[in-house]
Amino acid sequence: MSATPALLGPNVVVMGVAGCGKSSLARELAARLGRALVEGDDFHSDASRAKMAQGVALTDADRQPWLAALAERLDAARRAGEPVVLTCSALKQRYRERLRAGDPALRFCYLRITPEDALARVSQRGSTHFFSPALVQSQFAALESPEGEDGVQVLDARWPLDQACAAAARGLLP
Repeated sequence: MSATPALLGPNVVVMGVAGCGKSSLARELAARLGRALVEGDDFHSDASRAKMAQGVALTDADRQPWLAALAERLDAARRAGEPVVLTCSALKQRYRERLRAGDPALRFCYLRITPEDALARVSQRGSTHFFSPALVQSQFAALESPEGEDGVQVLDARWPLDQACAAAARGLLP
């Protein structure tokens, strides 16, 4: 007998600006919860990846097909009763609302970080990631803090990974 979606809990988005640790936390949280990890960056178009690699910030129009694909993935997971942990910057409230359209019970774990710390982390990636450090400031300029929104848990990006993961998991318990 398989677990019902209510027993498994909601889909979760680990969100925040570049360099906050979304992928690391999401990977740990997915493993702890026994869920699939969905890396939001994998849904970007080649054109969007090229723009970001060149230090050009994406526009809302660039993000619309990406957000639609992520919302569809969340909806499919919800309908299948197989909740996932998704990474997505989800910088603006309307982006989060677009994701919630795919799953009204969606929960967010927001990794709060300073611009200085985010820039340092992104700069350390080197050429292994398509995201240019030149874009970090544009992420903060676009960020509409989700603090105070329903279904959002705020975590400090400076916490050790195991501490952040434990706090995130506790915050998802009914």
